[in-house]
Amino acid sequence: MLTRCRLAGYGTLPAVTPLGWTAAASLLAWLWIALLRGWFWRTDVRLPAARPPHTWPSVAIIVPARDEAAVLPATLPTLLAQTYPGPARVILVDDNSTDGTGDTARATSGRLPLTVSSPGEPPADWAGKLWALRHGVELAGEVDLLLLTDADIAHQPGSLTALVSAAGDRDLVSQMARLRTRTGWEKLIVPAFVYFFAMLYPFRWSNRAGGRTAAAAGGCTLVRRAALEHAGGIAAIRGAVIDDVALARLVKRAGGRTWLGLGDRVASVRPYPDLRSLWQMVARSAYAQLRHSVLLLAGTVVALTLVFVVPPVATVLGIATGDDLALIAGVLGWLIMAATFVPMVRYYRQPTVAALLLPVTAVLYLAMTVDSARAHWMGHGTQWKGRIYQQ
Repeated sequence: MLTRCRLAGYGTLPAVTPLGWTAAASLLAWLWIALLRGWFWRTDVRLPAARPPHTWPSVAIIVPARDEAAVLPATLPTLLAQTYPGPARVILVDDNSTDGTGDTARATSGRLPLTVSSPGEPPADWAGKLWALRHGVELAGEVDLLLLTDADIAHQPGSLTALVSAAGDRDLVSQMARLRTRTGWEKLIVPAFVYFFAMLYPFRWSNRAGGRTAAAAGGCTLVRRAALEHAGGIAAIRGAVIDDVALARLVKRAGGRTWLGLGDRVASVRPYPDLRSLWQMVARSAYAQLRHSVLLLAGTVVALTLVFVVPPVATVLGIATGDDLALIAGVLGWLIMAATFVPMVRYYRQPTVAALLLPVTAVLYLAMTVDSARAHWMGHGTQWKGRIYQQ
């Protein structure tokens, strides 16, 4: 039963319902997110303009690859074809593949010299990718810069030169490669994946010198070798599941300058043809992102529900029940949510109206996160290409 309040000269008005209060709280949350979360939703953080260096530094491009024979023909040639003014080489580390990854790589040639090597199985306390990267860093020798790039990333002509030019005096420069969005599921989930990452690690905050936020995108990260060694090297993050963020934190905490933005010249060719493949991509690290904390998981469930689920629910129930406050707050919250998602939708060349579907995608991500926790509790841990990392 609704209580009522009397306003002088205006009779009585129904009190605010629980749904109205909840919708209003969600609207306030969206106002804070849109205005005070580092403008995370903007997509204008791209490689900074910079003058070419007087002397081009030496670069070793390290590609960790495990069972990547299917994508290497589309990606490795783009690295070997780079026209870089200074000394550069490519090192592909075959991480104990079973599909002929090493042979596929050896059969590929280009302008830059290529070395293919294998480090053997990683020790128990090492993540496989980081073990491969460590091996690649050792093979690189005394180079100035290390470009760590995944096997599924294709680089446009001039990518390496632009990346080194933009680095300047920064110690780590990372670009988030444009992921594939061809299937219906990819179009629904991939733009939101990058949007949520930027919400969690606002690029502008990450790029502040001395700031607490630090993040990188593992698909394309250029790091100064001296800065990496000063921070403790790859061994300092040997067991990290989310290795890119761990690397950026490592370098920044050691006093290094880091930068992260969206990529224009790098793109992933890895297909995610169905919901299951995308689900695995997100769920394998979602609970690790929450540091395997039940409290953080519970808080995430509540926060995602309040922020992404409440606005459309309040809109529908507000219409059905005549709750004006719930309706107005729900509509405004939903519109603000969609407006912040529009730049990312356009970055991925999707129709603007698709931004209204963000609540649907958020519910899927919520389910993926809970499923990631379930897998951890059942002892399945983080699974990646036949390996399980239980922390």
